[in-house]
Amino acid sequence: MSFDPSDKTNLSRRNALKLGLAAGVGLTVFGMNARIVMADEGQVLKVAHPAFDQDWSPLRGGGRTFRWNSIWWASPMYFDSQGNIKPYVFASWESADNTVWTFKIDPKAVFSDGSKITSADVKGSWEVASMPNTKSQRADQVLSKVKGYAEIAAGSGKELTGVATPDEGTVVVTLAAADPIFFMRLANHIAPITKASQSRGSDGEEIIDWYKPENKPVFSGPFKLTSIDIDAGKITFEPNENFFGSKPKLARIDITSIEDNVTATSLIKSGEFNAHTELVTSTIIQDLGPEFSAGPLIPTSQHFWFNISRAPMDDPKVRQALIMAVDRDGLFKASYPDGPHKKADQILNSVPGADNSGFEPFPYDPAAAKKLLAESSYGGPERLPKILFVGISAPAIQAAAQFIAEQWRQNLGITAVDMKPQQDAYAGPDQNSVQIFRDDVGTRVPDAVSYLAGSIASTSSNAQNKLGGYKNDKVDSALAEAATKAADDPQRISLAQEAQKAFREDWAFIPWYSQAMSRWATKEVKGMEKNLDWQIAEPWNISIG
Repeated sequence: MSFDPSDKTNLSRRNALKLGLAAGVGLTVFGMNARIVMADEGQVLKVAHPAFDQDWSPLRGGGRTFRWNSIWWASPMYFDSQGNIKPYVFASWESADNTVWTFKIDPKAVFSDGSKITSADVKGSWEVASMPNTKSQRADQVLSKVKGYAEIAAGSGKELTGVATPDEGTVVVTLAAADPIFFMRLANHIAPITKASQSRGSDGEEIIDWYKPENKPVFSGPFKLTSIDIDAGKITFEPNENFFGSKPKLARIDITSIEDNVTATSLIKSGEFNAHTELVTSTIIQDLGPEFSAGPLIPTSQHFWFNISRAPMDDPKVRQALIMAVDRDGLFKASYPDGPHKKADQILNSVPGADNSGFEPFPYDPAAAKKLLAESSYGGPERLPKILFVGISAPAIQAAAQFIAEQWRQNLGITAVDMKPQQDAYAGPDQNSVQIFRDDVGTRVPDAVSYLAGSIASTSSNAQNKLGGYKNDKVDSALAEAATKAADDPQRISLAQEAQKAFREDWAFIPWYSQAMSRWATKEVKGMEKNLDWQIAEPWNISIG
């Protein structure tokens, strides 16, 4: 019996899976493929993907498909799973003034056709990622400080004027303002290195579908895309025989779209799949074991943020009472009793300065909380307006929010609480109908200043849209001064710690958890550890068994 991968009967799989059918149907739908895998080399990573994504361009800077960027594209540098920066396409970097940076390309760096990765490819890749029509979700996190980026983002330019290419192996970057950690911002796959002549047209825009096999693209990472069937939800990667790094251990990576989490879990338990793009269920550890979702803590954390401009959060005593009335050990146990995440007492985690930060954890003291509420301008629970939570979507989040509400009922007598899953619906002017936003904050570089600048600085989206226009001059000035210090200057860390301590005194959030970056792979799969950019740190090391 032969198998034709172009056979369009595969299309029926999508409709079958949309029905959420369990493992029995999965065996019949996938049985043919399972036999093919058995006949192939054993080193095949079989991935369940949670959606039928239509766009697999590596230039989007986010989304589900972004999780796989590192398998087929190289980045300037990368962070390993322990947060250490490693050279990749760039072999070295230096700057005398933190404004002009010089990067040297590894002479061994080549594309999958054997052609050299040049400075022109680097510049062109960054430019096309910056173009508004590319719709990159995070290009600004990497390139916003580069001269010319502001003009490209505004639609008035097409060139990063701050990027010079004096020879094919050298990239010189001039920033609009000094940035001591600019080199760290490049160590990710947000704007991966492509062959610019293939990804970018003469008009400066991204060429549609340039990365698909029929257009004969070349790749810079350890694997290359060999087939993609969007409608059937099947994508295949095979080793890049010209990869300039370590030889990949896998023979193939098969990614198959399975929208229903129950079906995906069953197929992983049965052994037909051994990995998932992003499986988030409240019973994941019970279903698939602790190894499946284990992973390093990354500098991202989830908390409940108070909109301090909205009654009753406009009264500091109410905020303090609401925080002190919650047993946060119980809060974490109610939501992630088996992990993989860790309970948080502060914002910072997994960056230098997070340990021994001087941030005193908020106490659990129901009696003091009750007294504070009585002393507040509201005098007690009866006069409080209804408290609305938003961002209460997944089961674990619902469990956490319900635990908080029950603590308030028991310890403070508060009963008027409502919860909504939508968060974006309450951004901007509509935020005034919300008192509490559940959301994550974090950074793509292991740096305390970057972490807090995106969380509590008055210029941050979090401060403006979740904390109700929060502004504390002590916080802002400490972070502004810290940002001028070198990455290894102890003052950079101590000033960030001072900013976080100043924020603590405003009693503006309930800390929840620090996030683990899950492997989402069975214990037989090795080398799946991810980094703070949600990427498989060293995909060439993935192996089975």
